[in-house]
Amino acid sequence: MLSIAYLANEFPCAVEPYVGEEIEELRRRGTRIVTGSVRKPSARSDGKALEPEIVLGLPSVMLLGKAAWLCIRYWGRIAPLIGRVLFHGDEGPFKRLKAIAHTFLGACYAVALEDYEVDHIHVHHGYFGSWIGMTAARLLGIGFSMTLHGSDLLLHGTYLDVKLENCKFCLTVSEYNRRHILDRYPAVDREKVEVTRMGVLLPEKPALEATPKGSEEPFTLVAVGRLHPVKDHAFLVQACAQLHALGVRFECFIAGEGPERGPLMSLIRKFGLDERISLLGHVPREQMQSLYDRADVVVLTSRSEGIPLVLMEAMARRKIVLAPQITGIPELVIAGKSGFLYEPGNMEDFVGRLLFVHSLIRAKNSLDQRSRYPHIRSAATLLQWIRHGAHVQVRHNFNRQQNLESFADLFLRQVKPRNESIPDENFVLQQI
Repeated sequence: MLSIAYLANEFPCAVEPYVGEEIEELRRRGTRIVTGSVRKPSARSDGKALEPEIVLGLPSVMLLGKAAWLCIRYWGRIAPLIGRVLFHGDEGPFKRLKAIAHTFLGACYAVALEDYEVDHIHVHHGYFGSWIGMTAARLLGIGFSMTLHGSDLLLHGTYLDVKLENCKFCLTVSEYNRRHILDRYPAVDREKVEVTRMGVLLPEKPALEATPKGSEEPFTLVAVGRLHPVKDHAFLVQACAQLHALGVRFECFIAGEGPERGPLMSLIRKFGLDERISLLGHVPREQMQSLYDRADVVVLTSRSEGIPLVLMEAMARRKIVLAPQITGIPELVIAGKSGFLYEPGNMEDFVGRLLFVHSLIRAKNSLDQRSRYPHIRSAATLLQWIRHGAHVQVRHNFNRQQNLESFADLFLRQVKPRNESIPDENFVLQQI
């Protein structure tokens, strides 16, 4: 039986359900999966099958001793990594020191895996967990691969040149990401960088058409995402301040938790929007449907993304979405056909498109009373077609089960049971 070690920085993680979904699909195919988490998970999954079998955390003295011996025994396998960290690249001293520490943590992971006799290590995200997995794979003489999403590639791509050189294959979630990898790292073999799209579960029942709102009911905005600077919820709060100044009746719900809660609350109070904007904190998945049902438009204001699941979930429910025209998002949101895009960082464009959607919804809600006006009939038709287009786009291209099956087919084609060890030297070592 093929045996794969699956490692994430934190597993299970509520905001990364796709990791568990991939594991379950591979297990369904008869593959043995050894789950691992670099950090102790903050919350356990409901099912025991998805609890990590290996949690690195703070290694014990015994584990550290075994890891040190493994490094000495197979020094030739990790010497190229140490050489790259110490003598090449433009990383600062702190990043180099962290990489050395992560190399030793990789040795600890290798020791923890020895009894499992795994054939391959796969790591989700290109953060420091991928260096740990890469080191462990070299020490064990097996293959290594990783999945790159968004910020791990576009904002925090530390030592990605080494990781891409050493991986057997690299999966990524968008064509944009693949082009970025090949442009930024031209030495990488094009054949080993593959796109595997994520997806969401389609609702069992078609979403019902929203009941037309009265003229006094507020325009409802919904945003879902961690309260983190990269999600830039402050941009949304500032946009809401402009809507308020223009006399638009609105309400805004932000679902998610994180370190930006305090600054966001201060900003909301500064603009006097306490009664307009609600920070909901973490919203359980089973309650998200009612939040989506309430939305007139689901907005995203991130500075960097892969292809966000929240947009897929909203579009699967035939909701209007507004997102920045960055990275892989235009592969999901086709402007004017399955949603709306705005120029990233452009407040005037963002607010203008919100006002446009608001006017379409108001016109549609007046359809029964003023149906003789062609522009109102046109607004209703446009909204209907965009909602339909959003659902069709997800159903055909971002269908969770369909994409999981494609992922497993690709993954199992790439991974082979171990039959030979990796060489102890490569060109990096020879140059030192």
